[in-house]
Amino acid sequence: MIAGDQVSVSILVRVPPAEAFRVFTEEIDQWWRHGLKWRVAKDRGIMAIEPKVGGRLFESFKTKAGDKVVQTGTVLAWEPPSRLLLEWRGVNFRPGQRTEVEIHFAPSPSGTMVKLVHRGWSQIPADHPARHGEETAVFMRSMGMWWSDLLVVLREQAETGT
Repeated sequence: MIAGDQVSVSILVRVPPAEAFRVFTEEIDQWWRHGLKWRVAKDRGIMAIEPKVGGRLFESFKTKAGDKVVQTGTVLAWEPPSRLLLEWRGVNFRPGQRTEVEIHFAPSPSGTMVKLVHRGWSQIPADHPARHGEETAVFMRSMGMWWSDLLVVLREQAETGT
């Protein structure tokens, strides 16, 4: 792997793998944070994953011009309850620019270890707006914290429904 190409985060979720996978995919709109740091539509969008290979990760929302759908991912592997692989494209990526997000749901004595790897950042130029002008090490640390924040909310949703 190329230095600065990927971030990896893990979190223990105290539910079985099938439930962790289900919450990640079916309840993504409940646990994915709101606001411009997290979503295209700030607070009014609805996030969803279509549950199949080729399915979309998208956000839908209303604008003054009508309904809008923004696709940020495509399902490359759908293997419940153990693995999900998404092509990830930021809304400001150019054609051909893409990264991948792979999530594994592994059984553990206390529930499920959810491990997320977001890779392919070496394909995105250092001066790309998605990198926020940060040097590679700083940007990768920021991405790790971004995903960690999201996975904490996933854990709360899976364990408590809130």
